[in-house]
Amino acid sequence: MVGVKITWLGHSAFLLEAEKKVLIDPFISGNPIAPCSPEELDPDIIAVTHGHRDHLGDTVEIGKRAECRIFSIHEVANYIKSKGVFAEGMNKGGTVNVEGISLTMTEALHSSSIDASGFSFDGGSPAGYVIQIGGHTIYHAGDTTIFGDMQLISELYEPEVALLPIGDRFTMGIKEATKAVEFIRPKIVIPMHYNTFDIISQDPLEFKQAVESKTDTKVIIKKPGESIEL
Repeated sequence: MVGVKITWLGHSAFLLEAEKKVLIDPFISGNPIAPCSPEELDPDIIAVTHGHRDHLGDTVEIGKRAECRIFSIHEVANYIKSKGVFAEGMNKGGTVNVEGISLTMTEALHSSSIDASGFSFDGGSPAGYVIQIGGHTIYHAGDTTIFGDMQLISELYEPEVALLPIGDRFTMGIKEATKAVEFIRPKIVIPMHYNTFDIISQDPLEFKQAVESKTDTKVIIKKPGESIEL
């Protein structure tokens, strides 16, 4: 087992580091709680969950500089390619394998317009990812509410770590995310997509108390830039 380092970069952005580096939803520029600049990130893979500016973020700029592989739903990949950067489209239920790392695209219930395109491109559909890296399985839910098929994600992939939004308003809030943990049954949950802006202000300690009073899952609260290692 190689092991993996998981670093929260604020909002829904994460860096997974093992044999390769996987960057998810790199919203760095314009993110008031981002702990780094886009220039400091040199991933091998970027995974984008949907087309909103706070998720697609700096994908084009980082991808162009790092010459990394970029994965997203087909329509978002078409937009990225229109900016002169190669991206690889996929769709829900599909899996790609990159030198020992696998990314499986899962359902998410949200929207996916590509703000940066002036809405001239179809943003397709929002998604999440199950990522197998460093001998571990990590589920990044993307922007979503709770849905019953999270139980199938648990059954099929048995994620050890779940990265779940708790900010409410645009995603599930604490009540729904707590129920999602009951469906997914991971060993560890890291909350995301909260406190970036006032409109999604939440107390992660409330989420931790709710989850740990109802399940055996451990909630790990991180500040942007902090990591855990598995």
